[in-house]
Amino acid sequence: VFLLSLAFMFMAGILGNNWLAVVSLPRKMSEIHTNEVLFINLAVSNLITNYLVDLPDTAVDFAGRWFLGETYCGIFHFCSDLSETSSIFTTLFISAFWHQKLVGSLRRGGAPVPLDSLHLVGCLLAGSWMLAVAFGVPHYFFASLERRNESHESCVQVFPDALSRQTYETTYLTVANVLPLAGIFIASVQIVVTLLQNQKRILSHNSDPAKQMIKGESESKSINTISVGIVSDPGTAKELKDSSSRIHTQVEKSPKHRAGSSPQARAAKSVVAVASMVVVCWLTHLLLRISSNIHTSSVVLEVASYVAASYNCIIPYIFLYGVKKMTCSCKTKG
Repeated sequence: VFLLSLAFMFMAGILGNNWLAVVSLPRKMSEIHTNEVLFINLAVSNLITNYLVDLPDTAVDFAGRWFLGETYCGIFHFCSDLSETSSIFTTLFISAFWHQKLVGSLRRGGAPVPLDSLHLVGCLLAGSWMLAVAFGVPHYFFASLERRNESHESCVQVFPDALSRQTYETTYLTVANVLPLAGIFIASVQIVVTLLQNQKRILSHNSDPAKQMIKGESESKSINTISVGIVSDPGTAKELKDSSSRIHTQVEKSPKHRAGSSPQARAAKSVVAVASMVVVCWLTHLLLRISSNIHTSSVVLEVASYVAASYNCIIPYIFLYGVKKMTCSCKTKG
């Protein structure tokens, strides 16, 4: 059952992450947006895990022994930390980006946000990849094959001493796990608070429809008053009539528009769902890795890797749901 679940997660992860990458590709390079760059980077990070970590790991589990050689043993551990670090930092950037977009949409009338910059996001992603490489390189050099007997080999990490192992693990868990997890948690909480505050404003606005009707009538009267003074100009009168019609339409639709979920709100909700899963999975992963540092156990390490990879096959589908909802919304509005 365990092996079958690994195989299912592997196939689901490949399908979902490839799908997310394809959907995020722009038709023209000049039309690429910040959120598309973030989604593509997340998909690439996860696909490294799918193809270079999950696939050989699943094959080794079915074979019952490591058969890929010592060189790929180092590549295996390097790619594992590389993709995990890049993925969690990309999730952090996505969470912060959509929080800023949500606040800009609901509170500032769609004003530009700092993270909606390809140059800034490119620098952040480049920095996260360099950090991921820095943490992954030691795993490549410390990887080794452990021979239990003549026919059975395992790919393990062999540090020079216990102190160096604890120093590396503590630094890695703090910088590449705890800090980005805290950022994801804070961003998701802020998204939830912003959505709740906006919903509260909508409910308070809808609870007093008389104000909206009075506002619409006053705007209509002002248009009619102006039109009386210049009725001799047919073109101007027609423009004023159209303007009055638009005002009535906006008055009628504005509560519904604010009450409905905007693209930013839908994307933000998908980010909260992803963040919740990432926090749960990675907290479990952290506890297992910390316990393995105290008492080394191959079973604990296997479970830790399984838990950390479980979100890999689910989060692309959550983001795809958000992307699909945004696409449908744009088509409806068009």
